[in-house]
Amino acid sequence: MSGASVLYDAPGPKAKARNRLYSIVGSVAVVALIAFVIERLNSKGQFAPEMWNIFNYADVRNNLRDGVLTTLEVFAVAAVLSLALGVLLAVARLSDHKPVRWLATGFVELFRAIPLLITIYVLWVILLANRDALGLSGNGPQFWALVVGLTAYNGSVQAEVLRAGIAAVPRGQSEAAYALGMRKTQVMTTVLIPQAVRAMLPTIISQLVVTLKDTSLGYIITFEELLYTARQMSTNIIVNGSDTYVPVIIVTGVIYVALCLALSGLATWIERRGRRAKTGVAPATAAPAGDPAAAAADAGKDTAAAP
Repeated sequence: MSGASVLYDAPGPKAKARNRLYSIVGSVAVVALIAFVIERLNSKGQFAPEMWNIFNYADVRNNLRDGVLTTLEVFAVAAVLSLALGVLLAVARLSDHKPVRWLATGFVELFRAIPLLITIYVLWVILLANRDALGLSGNGPQFWALVVGLTAYNGSVQAEVLRAGIAAVPRGQSEAAYALGMRKTQVMTTVLIPQAVRAMLPTIISQLVVTLKDTSLGYIITFEELLYTARQMSTNIIVNGSDTYVPVIIVTGVIYVALCLALSGLATWIERRGRRAKTGVAPATAAPAGDPAAAAADAGKDTAAAP
């Protein structure tokens, strides 16, 4: 029995023909829908050359650049803090002390259950009300509300990812470390966490991509990241009596896709480098049969190389 037919019954000739027909009909429907949308937008003048000519102006390009830099700034801070919080929560959830374990579990379950948008909005209201006491000015409340909200949510998710990675490490490795006299902290930091990070790296990077995309929620609290900047430009720039929503949305979407692809590509590169063997030991070569001189030379090399 082939592996492909273990989980489901292999389709017969009629089923294959029917599936092929459904695929063709579905593809034609999707293409027709896309063509209809493009035609309607074109009839509204959204694809006119002057609509796209706005990106030739320096102010528009500078606004997009500032929005991208602000988005990357929020992402960088939130990514570092969420990874640090994830490690802390993962270790706390595996603690031998019940109060620590319960506290970490409550934090993780709470912020995974609450919608991120609500968390960011509540933090923004709290920080805005205490702006003077905290010494925040300008976009300070918006920035930190977005960063702390992203850190709390994504840190909770990263904690579960790391905890799953630690649980997947073979039990014999920690037992061997304890047999060598290591303390639990040493076992966790030198044996378990490095292997968990390496095993769960694709999932960790996937969550970082989610963090990057979630920075767009700053639009709700009027933080001037990329999406908010694009919204302001599309409203304020009028061409031929119409707003420029479609060109700005398309360009902004392309920028988001490019940032996410760049982050995913970086993750793939890091993962490939991590899997390379760097032992530096040259492979042994066998001496030809019946050549005692070569065998003696190999034995001498092995003796000289022995400590």
